[in-house]
Amino acid sequence: MEGYGADEAVIALKLKDASNWWHDINESTLWQDRIFHILAALYGLVAAVALVQLIRIQLRVPEYGWTTQKVFHFLNFLVNGVRGFVFVFRRDVQNLHPEIVQHILLDMPSLAFFTTYALLVLFWAEIYYQARAVSTDGLRPSFFTINAVVYTIQIGMWLILWWKYIPVLVVLSKVFFAGVSLFAALGFLLYGGRLFLMLQRFPVESKGRRKKLQEVGYVTTICFLCFLVRCIMMCFNAFDKAADLDVLNHPVLNLIYYLLVEILPSSLVLFILRKLPPKRGITQYHPIR
Repeated sequence: MEGYGADEAVIALKLKDASNWWHDINESTLWQDRIFHILAALYGLVAAVALVQLIRIQLRVPEYGWTTQKVFHFLNFLVNGVRGFVFVFRRDVQNLHPEIVQHILLDMPSLAFFTTYALLVLFWAEIYYQARAVSTDGLRPSFFTINAVVYTIQIGMWLILWWKYIPVLVVLSKVFFAGVSLFAALGFLLYGGRLFLMLQRFPVESKGRRKKLQEVGYVTTICFLCFLVRCIMMCFNAFDKAADLDVLNHPVLNLIYYLLVEILPSSLVLFILRKLPPKRGITQYHPIR
């Protein structure tokens, strides 16, 4: 019995030390700045990769305009660049007034991130329906309508909060983001899954088919998990002060969250979709390869 008591005391001491470690880092101004600057550097790196890829695509096929592939890489550059800029000046952002300005600077890149990856869902939906000889005329208008509705609702809530700060509306804004993220996750599961199954049934065995199958499977899995984790975390963020991502004294939580839902997924997707389009005259150009 005495042995059990000693073991419990050791476990309790270790848990206390772990709790102190977490608390010490979160409350340290030095560690806050270090972690936010690490996030800024990582976002800057991803933004640079997206920009380089955009330039390479433009040099490869300069005769084409703003294809889906180019827009996707440009939005990746924009989202990660803005997010990195915000984390460079994270402490200054926290001191901005009115407080709604802080929410706009922290949340606008999340909206743009949704639009960026919704482009992939649109692209896959077009491929899927074209392969089944179904009209795709309504897909792009639907894409723009969905984005317009999402931005209108969010901007409307921001304007109300600018006029009068209502704590309940802040919670609703975070829940709305969670709902948008869940919608995106289901979009990837629906159209990425459909396209994956369709490619599996494709009769021709070739290296190109296998690579496309792997590409769709990997990107679907990564993006589905990314938006699902974002949805879950935004729900905690809305209702649990200990999971608040909008404060300076939760840098470790910020590091884990943004690594999982933006930096790592973006890096992996950019790597998977790194293939350049073929030069004109060799084969027909496909927007995203």
